[in-house]
Amino acid sequence: MSPGPDLASRVRAAALLEGDFVLSSGERSSFYVDKYLFSTEPGLLRDVGAALAGIIPPGVDRLAGVELGAVPLVVAAALSTGLPYVIVRKSAKEYGTGKGVEGSFEAGERAVLIEDVVTTGTQAVEAARRLSEAGMRVVKIAAVLDRREEFSDRLQEFHFQALLRIDDLRVENAD
Repeated sequence: MSPGPDLASRVRAAALLEGDFVLSSGERSSFYVDKYLFSTEPGLLRDVGAALAGIIPPGVDRLAGVELGAVPLVVAAALSTGLPYVIVRKSAKEYGTGKGVEGSFEAGERAVLIEDVVTTGTQAVEAARRLSEAGMRVVKIAAVLDRREEFSDRLQEFHFQALLRIDDLRVENAD
């Protein structure tokens, strides 16, 4: 299911910035997609959540999102699907319960990890592996935007799918 050109143009208008940026991978880029600009706009967030809900496979028990950027997205997708969700910490907190995964879940549950913008896939795979180590079965990683220029099999371990590719935002001369 494709979210259509309208969603791509709306994400582009809301969140595509041009300039000189350092990405999480350490690479430099002439453009940056600021996930906070599309995830803090209620109407756009609602529609992104509905589009993400459209790529959740049948039989999934729970959604998951990585703190901080994917939390609004997983909430929007959960509201659209009715599925409960958990939040994956980038590292377990050193106080209180010391959990690395926040929220209730049962071992063996099938989960979809929601991501915002995937540049290399490293962070998404690490989060999926943390969920697996906690006892969940990650059946898919679903992202809003795949901005990878080099493809590897790393994400396919978890059946990766993105709503949009960077080409859908019609970026010319992308680094």
